[in-house]
Amino acid sequence: MVKSFQGVREAPIKKSNQPLLVSDHMSTNLVTFHPEDSIDHVIIVMTRKRISGAPVVDGDGNLVGMISEGDCLKEIVKGQYTNTPKFPGTVQDHMTREVITMSPDISIFDAADQFLTMRIRRFPVVKDGVLVGQISVSDIIRAMPKLKASTW
Repeated sequence: MVKSFQGVREAPIKKSNQPLLVSDHMSTNLVTFHPEDSIDHVIIVMTRKRISGAPVVDGDGNLVGMISEGDCLKEIVKGQYTNTPKFPGTVQDHMTREVITMSPDISIFDAADQFLTMRIRRFPVVKDGVLVGQISVSDIIRAMPKLKASTW
């Protein structure tokens, strides 16, 4: 009787073809504003689109800030004191300039960790300074049921 022994072999590493990156789950059809836009315009658009904030980009698509409902409230309060129903202040006057961004090339698990650590509900996704999308907590949650347990 002849026995053959080939020795210990490592199983080949199977590359997952599952979408595990931020770029696979981010939103790319974004509402954006420009620094020169009026707060009045922002309020109208955010109300129509049912969003609570949006990225602010320059003419080249570079992210320069974020504008939120809270930022718009500053102009509304200012309007109350001047008794004006319109809000002529500009986005650049009220936007957040120090924006924390995310790379499209990080895993959704690392993104989930950032959401928990930073307590932010959405991150603009930037590549080489240019806004390419936005990822939210909801995007991460929607991705989880689609993943197979074998890729974790």
